[in-house]
Amino acid sequence: AEEIFDIIRSIEDPEHPHSLEQLGVITNNNNNNNNNYQDKITVKFTPTIPHCSMATLIGLCLRVKLFRSLPPTKYKVDVLIEAGTHVSEKAINKQLRDKERVRAALENKHLSGVVDKCI
Repeated sequence: AEEIFDIIRSIEDPEHPHSLEQLGVITNNNNNNNNNYQDKITVKFTPTIPHCSMATLIGLCLRVKLFRSLPPTKYKVDVLIEAGTHVSEKAINKQLRDKERVRAALENKHLSGVVDKCI
């Protein structure tokens, strides 16, 4: 969990000049390796407000940073909004789990540029 947190702690918020760690969006306690499956990593984040319009983008940044930092064939990564912290939590979690949607989002040059700037 500590290694995963070290990878993602410096990701910057898309709207503010602060890291996700500084804003309390991610904490070391919200990242874990599933004890039953050594190859599964779950990262949960808490948007700054329940109506945060950047929640999907933040989740995408987390997913991309982990994808670029970890061996892709070794780990299954889940990035989720912490339960009860966003009004659209289920819809956003569904988008973040959908590999095709993530891939399509990253094909958008503007969106890809924002992700690169944040990570």
